[in-house]
Amino acid sequence: MTSILTGDIINSRNIDTKIWMPLLKTALNTIGKTSKTWEIYRGDSFQVEIEKVENALLFAYKLKAIFKNIKNLDIRIAIGIGTKNSSYKNITEGSGEAFINSGKAFDTLLKKQNIAFISPWNDFNNYINVALALALLTMDNWTVNSAIFAEKYLHKTTVTQKKIAKELKISESNASERKKRAGLDEMLQLENLYRALINQKINK
Repeated sequence: MTSILTGDIINSRNIDTKIWMPLLKTALNTIGKTSKTWEIYRGDSFQVEIEKVENALLFAYKLKAIFKNIKNLDIRIAIGIGTKNSSYKNITEGSGEAFINSGKAFDTLLKKQNIAFISPWNDFNNYINVALALALLTMDNWTVNSAIFAEKYLHKTTVTQKKIAKELKISESNASERKKRAGLDEMLQLENLYRALINQKINK
């Protein structure tokens, strides 16, 4: 089992590519540095493989926070889970269940919400997509300040509010308020639930 994320940048044509492209490449390079792992195509679209399926949602969160750092930018991410064929050099030439599911999610579910899953398990799909739709009511409306705080927090969830407050040159009470407004506790509860559910499915 693997996960394939297919995404694109919302409103990219209205923001200079030089502003957001380095951010996307830096994020994708944390996963791997070969075209078999990730590829950017059609200017503002991308695919990336997250081999550890349990990490897929957290990486989607991180991408969301990175792009919401920039006013008027956002991102759409379709996550497909399943098997794959490994006989390809570039990820955009890949095939198999995970690629098919990612494509289906991109073509259908992203019309309704900006992060969505399709896996081999319908009960999982229904549950996680409804939960994500609710979480996105907060994430889609992050301010730049909320997104900046979320990015720093999600980069390493063991980091303290005190340290983030110091980096952002704000008070600890202000940091606490930003974390609350960003809905980070609830997001991470959902991410932990996702990990538990997906591990149950994979190890069944």
